Amino acid sequence: MQALPGMDRILPALEGLAACYLVGGAVRDLLLGRQPVDIDIAVEGDVDAVAARLAEALGGEVVVHERFGTATVVAGGVDAVNLAQTRRESYAEPGALPDVEPAGLAEDLGRRDFTINAIAAALNVGPVGALSDPHGGREDLRDELVRILHQRSFSEDPTRLLRAARYAARLGFALEPDTGQWARAAAADGVLTTVSGSRIRDELIDLLAENEAPRAVELLRDLGIDRALHPDLRADPELVASAKLGATDTSADSALAALAALATDRLGSQGGAAGPPTDEPDGDELACWIDRLGLGSGERDAVLRAARRAPELAQRLRGELRPSQLRELLDGEPPEALALALALGAPAGPILDFVSRLSGVRLEITGADLLAAGLPESPLLGRALEETLTRKLDGEVHGRDEELRVALDVASREGAR
Repeated sequence: MQALPGMDRILPALEGLAACYLVGGAVRDLLLGRQPVDIDIAVEGDVDAVAARLAEALGGEVVVHERFGTATVVAGGVDAVNLAQTRRESYAEPGALPDVEPAGLAEDLGRRDFTINAIAAALNVGPVGALSDPHGGREDLRDELVRILHQRSFSEDPTRLLRAARYAARLGFALEPDTGQWARAAAADGVLTTVSGSRIRDELIDLLAENEAPRAVELLRDLGIDRALHPDLRADPELVASAKLGATDTSADSALAALAALATDRLGSQGGAAGPPTDEPDGDELACWIDRLGLGSGERDAVLRAARRAPELAQRLRGELRPSQLRELLDGEPPEALALALALGAPAGPILDFVSRLSGVRLEITGADLLAAGLPESPLLGRALEETLTRKLDGEVHGRDEELRVALDVASREGAR
């Protein structure tokens, strides 16, 4: 723990302050011999005072989140340090954000999602690194199990269904048998319908961004969580794996490509471009669901376009296409559509040729050159340049002088018609 970035400054800064504990994923990962992703500190007392002291010690700034009694210290060269007052939580209704109030460490650990995330290590109370593990998290780490703390956990916060699959896949763990049974029952009971689209989005995108996303998608399918999210989702782990691999080759967002893969079976059967969501039945219901996730407009359009267009692209790319035809087919398609087309069996060669070469081909001449050569301003200029680019893509035109000659010839021929 003392080897974590910034801990040599964090520990001295905490001396004399309220009791502080390293909690959550950082403790779990250290016990597994992994490098922690986040540094989360639980404070039995004044979070603001601890945050201010840490910001001073680390030369950083404090961002306060008063709604939940939390703060984040951001400093150069150190991972963000997240601080939260130890607390208890209550839920006004299933799926709602929790109401919180201060409590001791024991209650704070008892409100957490899984036993392996409910372990605390002392920072300034007694020996540094002394562990508090009231729910048997270390045993579950040893046995490689993901276990919720109580049977109501999934109904109180249904996003834990997605998180359980994500952690199990990332860590290579299994779901503890009762946890798996309760997850399946909660999904079948429709608890996910009580959660806002934005919270589903955050958890689902985090899951799909994982390197082990295909295994997580397999768990979603096995537990019925995919159908609980939407009955038309295609939870195909192999397709998700291929889409993520295709994203590497096409510079696509791997999580968005994977999300498009989940939706392609239904939306791909409709074809066409991604239009605005509607309340029409069948595939458009799935488009509405994607819209309710609250993705950014560009992300939403990329996912819908990819899901709808990739099957057709994969089919057409299996035929013989000249370079100009290939560019016409793929130009303007989001990278996620190309990644998913690869996943659906499109030959890699044409797509990689488009991405690496054809998409960047430009003429050396412009309309200004045609005007300077004596052509009058008219739509003919654009058509001449377009035809010249087509011939250049197909290897029929080389160099600036030849481009100008061909463009003038095309414009003259077109003008004579």
